Amino acid sequence: MSKRILVAAAAALALGACAQAGGADTAAAVAASAAVHPESGLPVIPLTIAGADGQAHTFRVEVARSAIEQAHGLMFRTKMGADEGMIFPMDPPRDASFWMRNTVIPLDIVFIGSDGRILNIAANAVPYSEQSLPSLGPVKGVLELNGGRAAQLGIAAGDRVSW
Repeated sequence: MSKRILVAAAAALALGACAQAGGADTAAAVAASAAVHPESGLPVIPLTIAGADGQAHTFRVEVARSAIEQAHGLMFRTKMGADEGMIFPMDPPRDASFWMRNTVIPLDIVFIGSDGRILNIAANAVPYSEQSLPSLGPVKGVLELNGGRAAQLGIAAGDRVSW
């Protein structure tokens, strides 16, 4: 049985239990938190970036937690929605470096410091490049967005990221 089917089955069981015990509102909350990406099978959660100007941008991001999930990342993906991405949590925080091997679409690679603020952005990373794109210090997460999306939305170093 595939991972995607197991996650969907667990979500359905939880949803049914919540509907019986807590009503529709609780069931809806569980359904939203149990979302999985149809291609990767990874959980999908909301992530918000708040700028210094007070403007906030919300994305739906796949969560790559394990070493295998993080190594695969967005490789071979041919498209991604404008407000979609992938987050790579790092616990404990550490220096990080990404490359674009086998990555088909250009990406903005957003390095998130231990305090939840953006340290630096490797903008418009070139597909298939093996150039190392490093963080400017220890990070608690790395966010991948469509290439150019950060500049388009005015996302910059110092903005606060929460997920």
